[in-house]
Amino acid sequence: MMKLDKGMTLGKKAVGLKPSGIRKFFDIVAEMDDVVSLGVGEPDFDTPWAVRDEGIYTLERGKTFYTSNSGLKELREEISRYLIRRLGVRYDPIHECLVTVGGSEAIDLAFRALVNPGEEILIPEPSYVSYTPCAILADAVPVPIPLKAENEFRLTPEELEEHITDKTKILVLPFPNNPTGAVMTREDLEPIAKICIKHNLFVVSDEIYSELTYTGEDHVSIVQIPHMQERTILINGFSKAFAMTGWRLGYCCGPAEVLSLMTKIHQYAIMCAPTNSQYAAIVALRDCYSEVEKMREAYNQRRRFLLHSFEQMGLPCFEPFGAFYVFPCIKEFGMTSEEFATRLLEEERVAVVPGDAFGESGEGFIRISYAYSLEALKIAIGRLEKFIERLRRSGSTK
Repeated sequence: MMKLDKGMTLGKKAVGLKPSGIRKFFDIVAEMDDVVSLGVGEPDFDTPWAVRDEGIYTLERGKTFYTSNSGLKELREEISRYLIRRLGVRYDPIHECLVTVGGSEAIDLAFRALVNPGEEILIPEPSYVSYTPCAILADAVPVPIPLKAENEFRLTPEELEEHITDKTKILVLPFPNNPTGAVMTREDLEPIAKICIKHNLFVVSDEIYSELTYTGEDHVSIVQIPHMQERTILINGFSKAFAMTGWRLGYCCGPAEVLSLMTKIHQYAIMCAPTNSQYAAIVALRDCYSEVEKMREAYNQRRRFLLHSFEQMGLPCFEPFGAFYVFPCIKEFGMTSEEFATRLLEEERVAVVPGDAFGESGEGFIRISYAYSLEALKIAIGRLEKFIERLRRSGSTK
């Protein structure tokens, strides 16, 4: 492996970033045999055939050129119609919508467009691993808000007020949540909205799991609350709901002034999202909602199986109503989340993610994804139960 010449230096911000706790752990998994992995947040369903067919068709017709920086006008119009149907909110597809390379790019763009050096971004945790690094790269100060299992990992008004300073600029709302599966209802969001208005905060609402909720009621977005649409960047995408992870397509909507800045950064960093993915996404939004419902029903069956299994083995876990993750507590065993996950992998060949990969408040928990077949889940749960029984017999508990 070649080395840099002496005296050559690297960017301090990039060097200082911690590697993803998820990817770091699964580098180990890649070198092992007979592992049942419940760690990656990727649907096990194929992209709906109509979407794949459109992607193939656009390639065959030679639709492989750049689109506008903001994305295909037809796709932005379809996104606008989709948000009217699902949330009852209207965005101008020309000035208030941007198509991005996955939702993660939209997070990066929003932070860079909104913050000045030293301003603070509030990040409820446990949460998705990209928020803190993106805040650091934008020269902002990430401020974690530790959420509690006794509150079902929802953000409370008291927790929010406690962390606001005169430097606070953005509140991240990561619901439905990865890794906990927590959701926020309208009753939860209304007092949060009042605080954001009182302190004049922007909100970055990451709603990538909005179609995967299991309460029997529709997902609620903070943009549906009066006076919040004008201060919120709504982020969503196609990876989770439509099983389109490899297509790398997301979008964001918000005030035109902010979206114009995000588009400017996007112009220089990306140019435009993949063209055939954009054409395919039009079909996803227009014609494939029944496929989403089938996937959601399958996820819900798996969710109920896991919760029942945890109850049977006496493993504490609050009931999550969103995304496709459960977040059981393993504090009784007197070891860190990483120690527990490492031993489970080594001794029973089951891969999960340590809870502290999603922030310090995730310590004492593990994330299990149920974006896997019921058969795989049954094998993994059988192995997990053996592991836990062995720990309890050996006295490896507090």
